[in-house]
Amino acid sequence: MTHTPDPQLLERPIRILVVGGGGNGSAIVSGLPYLHQALLAFGHPGGLHVTLIDPDTVSETNCVRQPFCRTEIGFPKAIVLAHRVNLFWGLNWQGMQAHIQQVAKNAEVDLLIGCVDTRKARRAIGKWALHSRVLYWLDLGNNAASGQFILGQPNNRVNQRQKHRLPTIAELYPEVLSPGDKDDDQPSCSAAEALTRQEPFINQNLAYQALGMLTQLLRHGSLSYQGGFVNLETGRAMPLPIRAPERTNKPSRRGRKPQLNQPMQGLLPRHLPSRRCRLN
Repeated sequence: MTHTPDPQLLERPIRILVVGGGGNGSAIVSGLPYLHQALLAFGHPGGLHVTLIDPDTVSETNCVRQPFCRTEIGFPKAIVLAHRVNLFWGLNWQGMQAHIQQVAKNAEVDLLIGCVDTRKARRAIGKWALHSRVLYWLDLGNNAASGQFILGQPNNRVNQRQKHRLPTIAELYPEVLSPGDKDDDQPSCSAAEALTRQEPFINQNLAYQALGMLTQLLRHGSLSYQGGFVNLETGRAMPLPIRAPERTNKPSRRGRKPQLNQPMQGLLPRHLPSRRCRLN
């Protein structure tokens, strides 16, 4: 089964909101200008317009494994990254020191890219997406050496009209949003602990896999998968295929109703990556 993009994304600039400017978020923002340039080169009317939000400022720990320098300590992450991209590429993208809850529900957003590192933050994104008019939600998350990227269409008032809506990470793997975990909103690790608990390049690997998927959707016009899983320890990358929705109005042969959106057997570890410290 394949998925084609909403036609309006091919008719005007694509409005992207990136939530989180840490490891995954900074890698995504650094790669988006390449997709923007490619779309313009092939005749897209406007390419991308990106807004990045993050409530945090640059810390000394961030300078160890994220693309920040010591002279930027104390400045808002989102504004630093947006200014850097604009200066190099000649763009007019925006950065704001804000939480997702501060973004208006009726904001003009086509694609929400979540690059957060706690269940609490994911729940906030999921809640916002359900009450917004956003077309797509792309989620990235990782632990020390593995992670996932999953594209979905939130079940909001816009996407409810879709015949074959892509389920979001909240529907496919609700455990990544489940409350009650003691590590639900832990503070950042020390620099030394962050380095020992996360392999170099996991953020860049996930980001570029996700950007490659967006390129297939926006540049080539179709997708046969809606995400994937990466493991740097084994060197494996596995796609998450788009599956036709199962009927739930008829009992299965064993007398049970088939459950929609169960994890693919053999594709995903028993549990998605979880964190005991904030690494993004």
